[in-house]
Amino acid sequence: MKKGYIVLLVLVLALVIVAANTFYVVEENQYACVFRFQEIVKTKAAPGLNVKIPFIDEVKYYTKATMLYDIPPSEVITLDKQNMTVDCYILWQISDPQQFYRSVGTVSEAEVRLDASTYSALKRAMGQLAQSDIINLDPGAERNQIYEGIATTVDKDAAGYGIRVLDVKIKRFDLPESNLNAVYNRMISERNQMAEKFTADGNYEASIIRNEVDKKVNIIVSDAKAKAAELEAAGEAEYMRLLGEAYNSKDKREFYEFTLALDALAKSLTGDDKTVILDKDSELAKILMGAK
Repeated sequence: MKKGYIVLLVLVLALVIVAANTFYVVEENQYACVFRFQEIVKTKAAPGLNVKIPFIDEVKYYTKATMLYDIPPSEVITLDKQNMTVDCYILWQISDPQQFYRSVGTVSEAEVRLDASTYSALKRAMGQLAQSDIINLDPGAERNQIYEGIATTVDKDAAGYGIRVLDVKIKRFDLPESNLNAVYNRMISERNQMAEKFTADGNYEASIIRNEVDKKVNIIVSDAKAKAAELEAAGEAEYMRLLGEAYNSKDKREFYEFTLALDALAKSLTGDDKTVILDKDSELAKILMGAK
């Protein structure tokens, strides 16, 4: 009886071992490559449970996820023979696991190939640009075409490794110490030139505005003076008309002339000097002498 239990237990254990070596699971973000005698016989990309020949086939998994490789900073030479240090990174993923295994085999080896390919593409791209094309005051978006061209080149090179390069991004352009002062002085000079241009343009616009305002002011003042002269002339005319109507007889005129003489006399009798010299034929003198 015991012997029967032992045989059953051995059979169950054997079935478990065989099942464990027969079935394998592919996750959502994985490729599963089935190897037979060190050669890939099939690749599974769809998630789920799959079957292989136990004890003969082996399964190796590769990720579908996008991977980031931070490339060590490297020096390049621009079109105008200036040294620059470029720091960048790559976003990549395995597109063909069989090709990937046959050409590079491991992620570390793939990064070595990507490093060399990216440096070569950077060197070619930077060699076609002057330093001023890279370091300037232009919007950063205008340099995206440089990055896109590098990414396209590296992607073509990496296709033979079963790799797809999604993007190549340059984090920073650094200048050697010997170039820093020259570049900074050039940038300062460019900014000063821009400031001078803005100032000159502003002064020109200001002069146009001032001239236009002065022109309008002169026109307004001239119109106002002309209108004032017109009103003054009209007022004088009206005054003379009223004056003529008020003193239209000999008695009225004589009375008016008399009041004017009295006003003149009153104005002359100011201060401490009270002496008045009048002609003996003056009507005012006659009145004053008669009053005495």
